[in-house]
Amino acid sequence: MKKLMLGNAALARGLYEAGVCFASSYPGTPSTEITEELAKFDDVYCEWAPNEKVAMEAAFGASLAGRRSFCAMKHVGLNVAADPLYTMSYTGVNAGMVIVVADDPAMHSSQNEQDSRHHAIASKVPMLEPSDSEEALVFAKLAFEISEEFDTPVIIKMCTRVAHSQSVVETSDRVLPEKKEYVKNIQKYVMTPANAIRKHPVVEERTKKLMEYGCVNDVNRVEMGGTKLGIITDSTSYQYVKEVMGEEASILKIGLVNPLPDKLILDFAAKVDELVVVEELDPIIEDHCKALGLKVKGKDILPITGEFSQNMVAKALGKEVPTGVVLDEPLPVRPPAMCSGCPHRGMFYTLSKNKVNVLGDIGCYTLGAGAPLNAVDTTLCMGASLSSIHGFNKIGGADTEHKTVAVIGDSTFMHSGMTGLANIAYNQSNSVSIILDNSITGMTGHQQNPTTGYNIKGDPAGKIDLEALCKAMGFESVRVVDPYDLSECDKVLKEELASDAPSVIISRRPCVLLKNVKKNPPLKVDRDKCKSCKACMKIGCPAISMKDGKAHIDTTLCVGCGVCTQLCHFDALTGNCKED
Repeated sequence: MKKLMLGNAALARGLYEAGVCFASSYPGTPSTEITEELAKFDDVYCEWAPNEKVAMEAAFGASLAGRRSFCAMKHVGLNVAADPLYTMSYTGVNAGMVIVVADDPAMHSSQNEQDSRHHAIASKVPMLEPSDSEEALVFAKLAFEISEEFDTPVIIKMCTRVAHSQSVVETSDRVLPEKKEYVKNIQKYVMTPANAIRKHPVVEERTKKLMEYGCVNDVNRVEMGGTKLGIITDSTSYQYVKEVMGEEASILKIGLVNPLPDKLILDFAAKVDELVVVEELDPIIEDHCKALGLKVKGKDILPITGEFSQNMVAKALGKEVPTGVVLDEPLPVRPPAMCSGCPHRGMFYTLSKNKVNVLGDIGCYTLGAGAPLNAVDTTLCMGASLSSIHGFNKIGGADTEHKTVAVIGDSTFMHSGMTGLANIAYNQSNSVSIILDNSITGMTGHQQNPTTGYNIKGDPAGKIDLEALCKAMGFESVRVVDPYDLSECDKVLKEELASDAPSVIISRRPCVLLKNVKKNPPLKVDRDKCKSCKACMKIGCPAISMKDGKAHIDTTLCVGCGVCTQLCHFDALTGNCKED
């Protein structure tokens, strides 16, 4: 049956058809939908893991037990999971194991722009790169075949355009392979130095065989056209090249990007007059071609940063770039902002008002760095806020301890914040850690986590008690505040900053976008009472603006949280400000 499917949905379908039985992932744009789609199949066990390392190790365990397994993450998540990945390359697998990593060129929703092909090369693990939804489905099946034939985990690398674009795929029935027997094998699976030394040559020999495989299997294919120009390309760049060049150029389309097929590349180069490599981000294929002694163009005509486009590729290849309609005026800038009624806003306003140093983390609350709050000083990676404040205060001492906090979300805390908090408790820095508990994993679209009490399917699950956990770590002061209550937030913050002992503040209120969260009627502005002081604008709520010199509330956005009413000294903001 033919269907129009998102790349992520097609990949999930391919995993399902290939007989995957176990899936463990951590949500991260643009990879999240793969596991969400896979969870719709009742005969596949799916879960959200606390982080990517745990997900990969759980998938390895399922493979070890004899069933095909899968884990997914975004590119920065692969950094977290790199530790098991590099050793799993040595141990190999039992049943097939597929790792999906989704890169984010142009950083639509990421803190860096990373090329995950480097991880495949460094770990010596084969990597497949689909260029559309159909290949995502096909490569998912192929990945399991390669995994079991060559005794290795296999990485499938998606990117934002392939993950979130649609194309036609052809689906088929699920085929469930027979469960493989687990056989104890210390030499294979216990990577002590003596065993690992013997496994490294095995990995190198496997790489040679995979290189030969890539030269004869149609996962890499040559599409001969005009021979004046030959283009080597991969992933979504292939689509741009095809649209721009058609049959005018010959194309070597790389699907197995690690290891690269040396003989196929050399044979292709011999058939064309000029060679160009079109690949997003780093010049991995280009540098490989140069190492083979080939003269190629690549990053000298195409950028090393950001996403490509048809027009960009056309210009680089000397083709005419079509001109579209030019707007009379540029579109207005629409920077990302916390939603109206976002529970994080009240806490960030309190931090900003008190001129506190805020070491931030990854999540919706990163938006607290934006105007007018300007309340976040640093954002590095998941969990870094709690680790960083410890070092910051150990060096800063009294100069920083009483005016610095770390903020971290509930999901991020479970991901990689617990160890940082344990370090604060163990090595006793006088640090205030604020856990922003909005009862969900917000930034990636409302996925459950170990603190919510529900699993990926919404069924009841184990629930971690944050207060009990923090107290068990050794924190005597663990306080819970409602971020909608500005006076309480201010009081507790000042008290904990004044203390000479490490403490935890839990800012707790569920994300306003959750379906089961009741909203109050929108507030109104009494224009006669409004003095145009703009105090209500200081919280940066998108529902509040100035209109004809007076405060104005967009009733389509306002959820009646009442935070703004606490800033108005003239009672100009009215309505039901208490929760229903």
